[in-house]
Amino acid sequence: MSTTVLPDRATAPTAAATPGLRGLLWLTLRQNRVVLLVLGALLLVAVADLLWIHVLCRRIVDELQRTGCDSPEARSDAGCWTVYEPIHSPTFWFVQVLQPAVTAVPLLIGVFVGAPLLAQEYERGTIRLIRAQSVSPIRWLAVRLAVPGLAVLAASGVLAVLMTWVWWTDIVHGPYAFDPPFQFFTYPALGLAPIAWSLFALGLGVLVGQLVRRLVPAMFLTGALVAAAHGLVRWARPYLYPIVDQVAAVGTPQPTNAWLLGRGIVLPDGTRASTDTCLFSFHTVPSCEAATASWARFHPADHLLPIQLVEAGILLTLTALLLLAAFRRIRA
Repeated sequence: MSTTVLPDRATAPTAAATPGLRGLLWLTLRQNRVVLLVLGALLLVAVADLLWIHVLCRRIVDELQRTGCDSPEARSDAGCWTVYEPIHSPTFWFVQVLQPAVTAVPLLIGVFVGAPLLAQEYERGTIRLIRAQSVSPIRWLAVRLAVPGLAVLAASGVLAVLMTWVWWTDIVHGPYAFDPPFQFFTYPALGLAPIAWSLFALGLGVLVGQLVRRLVPAMFLTGALVAAAHGLVRWARPYLYPIVDQVAAVGTPQPTNAWLLGRGIVLPDGTRASTDTCLFSFHTVPSCEAATASWARFHPADHLLPIQLVEAGILLTLTALLLLAAFRRIRA
């Protein structure tokens, strides 16, 4: 006869009803596994592309130097052109493909990572389960944001560093490409811009999802707002740092890779006329021919870092305010 005694159900140990912070972190990682895998895969592809561009450019430059074809005069030589021509492929890929793709990354993060984070919780009704947990809503949202936030920060940081490195070493100081830093797709792909814009788009998407509470409308609205913010900041960007106003002799060239905002000539009476005025309205400004000097308003290339620091500061401040609003609403 067996003597095994079954334990009393009242005294048997039971699993914790709530997972706590460790379980919440595990749950958040599981909920974001698709986002993490996609970000990781895209980052690996981008890193591979950038390393391919760098290695190929370095190999071509070494060959140009070895054959004596690295001078501007030698490029018209047919023999040197066969060595020089392969550099078109990596530079085209960097300027025409990777830069627009990196420029679009913040918008995609806002739409596909930020907006769904809370919108789908409200739409499914699972947000009500927060109140039943031992972890407070503030801590829940902090952990819920930490995983995608750190992933976006890491991915955009690595991408920004590699993009800037390849642009500086192989494009600006390379033998072929002309790619000033303030061009439409160049500026958002360099330096602090990808990081600041990605975090801003993430924070904006989170708050929009919390306010709209419907997944698809929140995604569309987030995309529209990120695009509008890009347009607004691009309009204001020239004024984020003092503009250089230069008056020099007629024919003085502007600095290399500068962002030209306006130029023209100084008339004999001291007034300024734009270049377009003299080209297309010569009959109304006959004194253009007797110009005493030229003027130009521009940002030199070394203004890139200060402008990006100011812009990043504005975006990160807005990101903090957006997240603060989200935390205040989740507590209410």
